[in-house]
Amino acid sequence: MSALNYDDIGDVVPTVTGERTAAADASLDVRIAKIDRRQFLKLTGLVGGGLMLSFAGPKAMANGGVLQPNGYIRIDAGGILLYAKNPEIGQGVKTSLPMIVAEELDAAWDDVQVVQSPIDQAAYGAQFAGGSMSIPMNWTTLRRAGATARAMLVSAAAKRWGVEPTTLTTRDSHVVHAPSGRKLAYTELASDAAAMPVPAAGALKLKDRDQFRLLGERITGVDNDALVRGEPLFGIDQSVPGMKYAVYQKCPAIGGKVKSANVDEIKAMPGVTDAFVLEGNGNAMELLPGVAIVADSTWAALQAKRALVVDWDETDASKDSWTEAKAQAQKLAQQSGPVAADQGDVDAAFETAANRVGGFYTYHFVSHAQLEPQNCTASFKDGSLELWAPTQTPGQGIGSAAKVVGISPAKVTLHQARCGGGFGRRLYNDFTCEAAAIAKRAGVPVKLQWTREDDMAYDLYRAGGFHQMEGSVDDEGRITGWRDHFITFSNDGRRPVSGGNMARGVFPAGLLENLRIEQTPLSWKNRCAAWRAPGSNVFGFVVQSFLHELAVAAGRDHLEMLLDVFGEPRQLGPRGMHTGRAAGVVRLAAEKAGWGRELPDGRGMGLAFYFSHAGHIAEVAEVSVDADKKVRVHNVTVAADVGPIINLSGAENQMQGSVVDGLSTMGLSVTFEDGRVQQSNFDSYPMLRLPQTPGVDVHFVASDYPPTGLGEPALPPLAPAVCNAIFAASGHRIRTLPITEEGFSLS
Repeated sequence: MSALNYDDIGDVVPTVTGERTAAADASLDVRIAKIDRRQFLKLTGLVGGGLMLSFAGPKAMANGGVLQPNGYIRIDAGGILLYAKNPEIGQGVKTSLPMIVAEELDAAWDDVQVVQSPIDQAAYGAQFAGGSMSIPMNWTTLRRAGATARAMLVSAAAKRWGVEPTTLTTRDSHVVHAPSGRKLAYTELASDAAAMPVPAAGALKLKDRDQFRLLGERITGVDNDALVRGEPLFGIDQSVPGMKYAVYQKCPAIGGKVKSANVDEIKAMPGVTDAFVLEGNGNAMELLPGVAIVADSTWAALQAKRALVVDWDETDASKDSWTEAKAQAQKLAQQSGPVAADQGDVDAAFETAANRVGGFYTYHFVSHAQLEPQNCTASFKDGSLELWAPTQTPGQGIGSAAKVVGISPAKVTLHQARCGGGFGRRLYNDFTCEAAAIAKRAGVPVKLQWTREDDMAYDLYRAGGFHQMEGSVDDEGRITGWRDHFITFSNDGRRPVSGGNMARGVFPAGLLENLRIEQTPLSWKNRCAAWRAPGSNVFGFVVQSFLHELAVAAGRDHLEMLLDVFGEPRQLGPRGMHTGRAAGVVRLAAEKAGWGRELPDGRGMGLAFYFSHAGHIAEVAEVSVDADKKVRVHNVTVAADVGPIINLSGAENQMQGSVVDGLSTMGLSVTFEDGRVQQSNFDSYPMLRLPQTPGVDVHFVASDYPPTGLGEPALPPLAPAVCNAIFAASGHRIRTLPITEEGFSLS
């Protein structure tokens, strides 16, 4: 786990190399950055297993009355059951993945019941939610699964009626013989279809996009009714017989160990059944040292935690300081750094430039702040472990928990619970490891519950960073040179932390003749990890804001300059950005927002584009700024080219959610002093409130490219679009996130 940077699974970035990975299907317009086969297997928990999925699952006997040609479909006389394989974290895959199956199956959505599949990677392959990869990784697989069952149903009907299969059609969960007017429901054919041979994948005929009846429609989430009723879907809702409640106190500075604790006093408190020290397993991403408290109720456990007194050994603990890091970065910005990417002759371009611009950009660390605090229920009995966990990576959770308690992964069963938000935080299974270790030591099933303060103090943060930007333009206003000295963070002095590496060809690499990226790491102890649109979420702010700076310096309209940078339509490598698609969404967003129209004083528009997770997204923000530097974002127009839309309702929700999340983060920061996080709850980390949210107008380009995920790509353009609009409205250039650092606030 410690060797795996989850940023590498999540961020799909522009590239001119188009390198291949084990996780990417050859038909996908996507590159999963910097994952080799071994890393991918570690991520998904498939080490020692296989990634190839056999679609022909156990076939029922004809008299069983069940058609179950693969792990995604079960049809019998009672109805049609579809299995959703990946964790649901609010991104809508429990609805959208079965929709893909239902489309090729030609099942009426009202006839379908959807359930969460078991965690069984031998049957389903990789089961995880991250990197906006659920749709692109499963698109072809799920279509074939649905088409397989449809073909078997058609064969069964043809045999029953004594006609050729080519004379039959399917629609709304029925096989139809138009010449005779006969039709049979799938439920009536299930028993016969179960006896049919499973067709080879090459014999299947998948639908063309213009034949879709379900995909692209607005479909409500399959769990929505249950959510409204408050049914126990989430990890925090789980309960098992004989269960106790647990909390776990770790050192406020990462790396600290327990010297002593008043565990005897804690054990004597009302409702407390046990308290003990865990030494940790030496892996900060799995089990940190701490004190566990087990009690009859969450309340009793939390009360005991407040009374806990621990003497910490902080010899090897973090001493991280944001103040010191910023001062060090400002000094380093005046120097050259190690070159990570270099093309053309940047120095010569600067020397001959008509105009040259520079600026120092800063962005702070931020927290994932998912609504549901971390939790996991665990039971260790007779050498086996059972987990009920809201995790984004159940396979990795099984492997890590097994290692912590010293058993084989084969002896671990994990029940996938719905996640109350994730944004990348639940890719990491430290909370499942803690629950497993506590359950084994306590000898009873336990539900481990983190508090909001725990979530803030022991998050795996989005890394902060600093960029000394320099650029030049010629007499015609074209960009001639680009230099970015990126001062990032590193846990080992060599490799940047997750989300802190620009060496992979970040936009505008491949588009400018003269470009140089320098990258200098600062030493850092605290844990950093993937955060919604890792890397892109901050690089988009810097790059797209600085492009606007160059447009202003050149006296050019930002839209015009951005289109000029794209140039002629072309693909930047087999899996990289397509400049024609990029230009298309920029033009569409500008058109829908009314780019160029006259606005009143104190009001402005800002434009930004980014290519992230294989999605081409452009956004235009319209804002006003008053004399007190209060910023009101009135509207954000989003244009996206992400291939065919699966569920229009879910797609719009993801676009709108990314905009709101991105805007919220513009006012947030996590700071460190003496290794400790300075923010503890939402009073010191104030999330965006409903009255501050803008209108979000979403437009999709109809596209025949393979579909991409939508959980992340709309976030990166938001901050630069808003900051560019602030400049248009006020003349002030924002170079720091949060914007409160420059005296502005969201209203």
